[in-house]
Amino acid sequence: MTERTMRRYFNAAQITLANSAFHHAERLIGDYFRMSLEKIRNHRYDVRTLAYLDTHEVKEGAFAHLCKYRYGKDEETERDRLHFYRICLQDNRILDAVERAHSFIKLGPLLLYIAAHELVHVVRFDNGESSFEMSLAEKREEEEKVHGITREALKAAMRPDLSLVLDCFSNRYQLGDIYG
Repeated sequence: MTERTMRRYFNAAQITLANSAFHHAERLIGDYFRMSLEKIRNHRYDVRTLAYLDTHEVKEGAFAHLCKYRYGKDEETERDRLHFYRICLQDNRILDAVERAHSFIKLGPLLLYIAAHELVHVVRFDNGESSFEMSLAEKREEEEKVHGITREALKAAMRPDLSLVLDCFSNRYQLGDIYG
C-alpha cells in the first residue's frame, strides 16, 4: 500500500457537512468584515478534500493548508496577475482529531471553525491586510490574529460544542498552514 492509499478520506456525508460548514462560515465571516455574501464569494478560492489534493497540497500537522496560485504573463506585476487560493482540507488529520476526542469534539463544529479560520486568511490576504509571503515569525503572529478574529466572528454561532472546539484547539494545535 502506498502512503496515499493508507490515508482516510471524508465520505459523502462528511463532504456535505464540510460544504455546509463553508457556507455557514461565509455568512459569519462576511458579517464580521461587513461584507455581503456576494462580496465574500467574490474572493477567489476553492476548497478541496484530501482525495483531490496534489502532493504539495498535503501537509501533515495541520487541519487545512492554504495555497496561493497565480496566473498571468511573466512580465505582469504581481498586483496585475490573477490569483486564487485553495483551501486544502486534510481529511485524515480532521477525522483523527474527532476520533481521538472520543465524542467530545464533533465534526460539524470543528469543520465550521476550520472553514472560518481559512476564510479569514483569504479575506485578509485579498484585502491587503496581510501578505501571503511572510517570515515564519510573521506567520505565527498572523495565526494569532486570525485565531482572534475567527473567535469573534464565530460568537454569533456559539454553542457548547463549538466552544469546546475553540477551547481544545486554540493554541495547542495547528489549525491552518499558510506555507503554500
